[in-house]
Amino acid sequence: MADTKREIERKYESDESGLPDLTGVAGVRAVIDKGVANLDAVYYDTADERLAKASMTLRRRTGGSDAGWHLKVPVAPGVRDEIREPLSDTVPRTLAGLVRSRVREAELLPVVRLRSDRDVRHLVDADGTLLAEVSVDAVHAERLADGGATAQWTEIEVELADDGDPAFLDKVEKRLRKAGVRPSSSASKLARALAETASKQPKKAKKRKAPPAPEEPRTAGDHVLAYVREQRDAILELDPAVRQDAYDSVHRMRVATRRLRSTFRSYGKVLDRTVTDPVGDELKWLASELGVDRDREVMTERLTAVLAELPRTLVSGPIRTRMRTWANARRGGSRRRLIGVLDSKRYLALLDTLDGLVAEPPLLPDAAGTPEKVIGKAVRKDFEKVSALVAEAIDAPPGADRDLALHEARKKAKRTRYAAETASPALGAPARGLAKSMKSLTSLLGEHQDSVMVRETLRELSAVAHAAGENSFTYGVLYGREEQRAAAVEAALPEAWQAIVAEGSVQG
Repeated sequence: MADTKREIERKYESDESGLPDLTGVAGVRAVIDKGVANLDAVYYDTADERLAKASMTLRRRTGGSDAGWHLKVPVAPGVRDEIREPLSDTVPRTLAGLVRSRVREAELLPVVRLRSDRDVRHLVDADGTLLAEVSVDAVHAERLADGGATAQWTEIEVELADDGDPAFLDKVEKRLRKAGVRPSSSASKLARALAETASKQPKKAKKRKAPPAPEEPRTAGDHVLAYVREQRDAILELDPAVRQDAYDSVHRMRVATRRLRSTFRSYGKVLDRTVTDPVGDELKWLASELGVDRDREVMTERLTAVLAELPRTLVSGPIRTRMRTWANARRGGSRRRLIGVLDSKRYLALLDTLDGLVAEPPLLPDAAGTPEKVIGKAVRKDFEKVSALVAEAIDAPPGADRDLALHEARKKAKRTRYAAETASPALGAPARGLAKSMKSLTSLLGEHQDSVMVRETLRELSAVAHAAGENSFTYGVLYGREEQRAAAVEAALPEAWQAIVAEGSVQG
C-alpha cells in the first residue's frame, strides 16, 4: 500500500538576499539550520502535459530524506496529498493507476528534470516541536525534449509540520511580506519549469492548445453545460480517491454519474438525447459497478444501528456474527472488480466520450434560449412529475404497490433536485429553494426505501440463520421495527408534501 502524506505549503519568490530572519514569528522559539540537501527529480507526464493541466505531478526523486516516486494530487489551494512509493526504474503500478483517468492510453514520459540545492531551516516552539520547515531552493530546470531549454530561479518554500495549525502559515507569511517577500506566481516548481522552458522551445514544436476557459454562462445551453462540466470534472477528480478506497469517494462519484444522467434527461430540449442517451447508459453501468460495495455499506450501517437500539433481552442467537459475515462477504473480490472497472477500456472510453461531449456539445435550438424560459420550463416539468408520483403513492394502499410508488417518487425527486441545482445560478432563490425542498423530500423517501431494503436483507439473513439451526427471533423483532419506521414515513409524507407546495418555490 502506498504511503500518503497531506502536504500544506506555500511558495514565495526569492532573490539573492535569501531567507529573512524568522525568529520574530509568533510562537517560534528557534530557527534550526538543517543544512543543504541536493535534490534531483525527473517529472513524468504525457506529451501534451495532461497531468500538469490537472495540477498533478509525478516525479522520481533522489537525494534528501524522502527519495522515491511521488505523486501529488491537489486537495485545495495550497494543500496536496503526496502519495509515495520506493525508488524503482519504472513508474510504479500503483501510481500509474492513480493517474490513469487523466493519462488514459497515452504514454508517460520524462518531461522535465529539476535539480535543487535546498537550504533547510526548522521552525520550532519552546518545547522543540517542529512547527514548519522553511527552505530556500536554488532550482535548475531542464526540459527533456523539444530542444532541452533550461531555466533557473530561487524560491522560498514553507511547509507546515504534520498535524500543524494552518493558521501558523499566516504568521510566517506576515513576517515574509514585512521583509518584502511575495508569494510565488506559480503553484509549483513544475508549473514554473514548464512555463519558462516552453517559451524557449523552437517555434516548430507545436503543442495541443488547452481549451479556453468557459465564459460567464448566458444562455440556457451555457448553464446546462456548466453543470455537465462540473460533474465530468468530479468523476475525474474522484477517480484516484476511489482507487485508494478513500471515505465516501465511491458514493460521491456515483452521485456525479447520477447528476449527469438526470441532467441529460431533464434538459432534453437543450442537449440532443439521441447523443446523450447512450452516454447515460454507460453512466448507469458505471454507477451500478460503483454500487456493488456502496449498497452493502449502507445496509450494514443501518443494520448495526437498529441492532444497537434493541435491549439485550431481545437479542438472541449469534446475530452480530451473522451480520458481520454478511457485511464482509465478497468485499475483497468486489474491490478488485471495481479497480478492474476503472482500468477497463470501457470506462476510459466513457471518459473520452464525456470530454468530447463537453468540447463539442450536441446543442439543440433551445440551447440558445433564455435560462428563465428554457431552464425554468424544464424544472417545472420535472416537479409536476414528482407531484403526480407523490399523489399516487399517498393514494396507494400500504404494501408493495406503495413501496414501489414511493421509490419512483424518490428517484424523480432526485432528478428534480439536480435540475434545480443546474438552474440555481440562472434562476436564483426559487431554484435554490426547490433544490432544498427536493433534498428534504429525497431524505424522507430515502428513509422509507432503506427500510424496504433492510427488511429484504433481514428476511435473507433470517432464512440462512434458520437453516443453520440458529434462533431467528431477533430478526423478526428488527423486521417489525423497520415496518414501523416505514409506516411513520408514510404517515408524515402528506404533511411534508403540503409544506413543500406551500413554500411556493416551484412557482413561476
